[in-house]
Amino acid sequence: MEALWVAACPDEAVDFFAFMTTAAASGVGPGQALQIMFGVGGEHDLSERELPHLRGWRDSRPVRVGNGAWNQAQIDVYGELLGAAHRLERQISSLDEQTRSFLIACADTAAERWREKDHGIWEVRREPQHFLYSKVMCWVALDRAVALAELLDAHDRVEGWARSRDEIFETVVRDGWSDDVRAFTQCVGSHDLDAANLMMAIVGFLPADDARMLATIDAIEERLTDDRGLVYRYRTDADGLAGEEGTFLLCTFWLAHALALSGQVDRAREVFERAVAFVNDVGLLAEQVDPSTGELVGNFPQAFSHIGLVNAAWAISEAERGRPHPRPTG
Repeated sequence: MEALWVAACPDEAVDFFAFMTTAAASGVGPGQALQIMFGVGGEHDLSERELPHLRGWRDSRPVRVGNGAWNQAQIDVYGELLGAAHRLERQISSLDEQTRSFLIACADTAAERWREKDHGIWEVRREPQHFLYSKVMCWVALDRAVALAELLDAHDRVEGWARSRDEIFETVVRDGWSDDVRAFTQCVGSHDLDAANLMMAIVGFLPADDARMLATIDAIEERLTDDRGLVYRYRTDADGLAGEEGTFLLCTFWLAHALALSGQVDRAREVFERAVAFVNDVGLLAEQVDPSTGELVGNFPQAFSHIGLVNAAWAISEAERGRPHPRPTG
C-alpha cells in the first residue's frame, strides 16, 4: 500500500485495499484471529500440498502449492490493515458500515491480543514467540486507529486504544532492548537480531535517529549481512526449517530506508545501490541473493523486493531534498 501511494497509483491502492477488506472481513475479533493470507480470488483455504510429478526449477523438489502458514497466528496483520487505511485516508473518506466495523474490530483485537505469542512475519515453523515486530505492528494498529477515529466514528474507543498503544510502547522499549546485544532483539528476552526491527523506524514507532534505533541499525548492518553487505532476515539456526537461505533483498532495502530516515543518506544510497545492482535484464528481482554465487534465488519475481525498492528510493529521495519523513501518529 505504501509503495502504491509513493508511486502515485491511488486507484490501484484503493482497489487493493478493497480486496483486502473484502477477503478478510468474514471474521475477526478478540476470540477469532484474522487470517493472514488469501488466494488472489479471495480464497480462504490455502492448504499446502506437494505435486510429486513436477521436478521444480533445477530439481528443487518438493514442488508445493498452497502455503502451510495460511492458518498461523500472526498478530502483525492488524497493523498492516489499519496502516493501509491510514495511508489512504483521503481516498477512502467515506467508508461503508461493514468496513468501519471491520477496522474497529481489527483495532479492538490488536488491543486484546498484543500480549500473545505468534509465529511472526517470517512464518517460522517452531513454537510461537513474543516477536517484537508483531507487537510493534499492534502498536501501529492502535496508533492509526486513534488517528482514524473520526472516519471510523469510534470516538468512544480512543481512550482505550491510546492506553493499549502506550502500554505496548513501554513493553517493547523495556523488554525488547538488550544491553548485551546493544540492539532491539527478535523476541522478548532473546539475543537474536532480526531485520524486521528496522521497521520500527519506518512505521514511526521510534524516530530513526533515536540512539536505540541507531544502535539497532548499526547492529543489523554489522552482524546480519554477508560479504556483499546484503542483509539476512535473521540467523537461521533456530527457525524450524532445514537448509540454508540467501540474503533478503527486502531487508536490504529496509536497511537503506532506515538509514535515509536517520539522516545517513550517503550510507543509505550505498546500501540501496548494492541491492539494485541485482536486477536482471528486464528489471526484476527475486526474493533472495545466494551469498556465495550472487545468483538470484527464492520466489521470482518477488513483490516484497520491489516494494522495498520503491519505498527506499522514495525515502532516499526525500532525505536528499531535506524533507523530514512524516511520523504518522494519533
